[in-house]
Amino acid sequence: MGYISEKYEAYLATAAELLTAEGMIEAADALRKSTPKVEETGYDNWNGGTTIWTIYLRMEPATYAGLGANREALEEQISNRLKLILEQYTDDWFGIKIVPEVKPRPEWRQTEGDISRVTRQNVFDGLRIDNVVWSGRLEEVEFLERLYDLKSLPSYDSRFRDAAGDIWQHRVNNPQDWSDDWIYGDARFNLLQGPSDLFLRFLCEIVHPVVRPDRNEALKLVQQFNDQLRLEGWHLVEEERIAGRPRFVGQRIRNSDGRSVSRARTVADALDAGWMQKEIARLENAVDRDPALAIGTAKELVESCCKSILSKRSVSISRNDDLPKLTKALAKELKLVPEGISDEAKGANTIRLILQNLSAMTQHLAELRGLYGSGHGRDGKHRGLEPRHARLAVGAAVAFIDFVTETYHQRYASNHDEN
Repeated sequence: MGYISEKYEAYLATAAELLTAEGMIEAADALRKSTPKVEETGYDNWNGGTTIWTIYLRMEPATYAGLGANREALEEQISNRLKLILEQYTDDWFGIKIVPEVKPRPEWRQTEGDISRVTRQNVFDGLRIDNVVWSGRLEEVEFLERLYDLKSLPSYDSRFRDAAGDIWQHRVNNPQDWSDDWIYGDARFNLLQGPSDLFLRFLCEIVHPVVRPDRNEALKLVQQFNDQLRLEGWHLVEEERIAGRPRFVGQRIRNSDGRSVSRARTVADALDAGWMQKEIARLENAVDRDPALAIGTAKELVESCCKSILSKRSVSISRNDDLPKLTKALAKELKLVPEGISDEAKGANTIRLILQNLSAMTQHLAELRGLYGSGHGRDGKHRGLEPRHARLAVGAAVAFIDFVTETYHQRYASNHDEN
């Protein structure tokens, strides 16, 4: 089979060229998308003996399935052209068989909504890069016992009956036996490929107040986790507070919330406004859990956006300027309500109304925050708004900052007219 193994790419390329020239485009395309594997599949003793070979053209399962009932016809077309090429070298027989490629697919058991292995690996790689001690101030056995029944899990060390003794031996008694990140790849806990809810519980435990009492450190880790998780439609949100520190749970991102928050992050990146990113993270966590906080944060997000653009335009503002003053100054600087639209222009009045209402909307946000937001104390009979009201406030805020930021970049940033 030397002549095949040495030059099979040349033979297959020639076959593809013949098929293309004869108008058999689908067969040529199938040949190009395949990975060949040549195997001896028989021997015929007639006329001195003939070896029978099968060239398996391996394809991705989805591509293979797409060929449908045409597979046999394509096999015949490819086989006939290959025979023309090889008969000048050998009397052996060759057949073509298109087959699905079999290879390890670690995530094949995952269903829609599961967190992929890639995302999980990225989260763990981030912890490795920052040298984060996943068990925080707890011993590793103590940490894991909060999530697992270690006595029901096996030991890799025959001297111990269960995982608890095994882990103690190799991480406490002899800590140099296993690396600090051993947990991420341990099959007993299966964090890379196991159920998504267990993976999320593990992350939430890493930032639990008992494990990591430093609130700022915990919030920083949550932000890093969410940067990866939101790509899969998940995030960690605050469930409750323990000793003034947040305890988090994993939660699916609502589609509407995800779009608004994603757009807000894009705006913050465009303005290079790091403090806006912090407000967005707080807003994202609060919409469902604490609507009042979300409403207050939506108003603060608009304020931050206004101050950022006005600062870039070197417009002087006072620290005490409230939201209406800020939006009025921004509308004037960006000429959001143009003076030169002719009354005869189609839709001129509508354009003015939309732009004027866009500015007025921010005033309503401030009023809403004053009535129901997080900025003021409440009496015992006060009833707060629901998440749907918070989503309305968030959507309005994002619509405003999106529009004014795009206007700013269109009119000024491209001309580098900024500090």
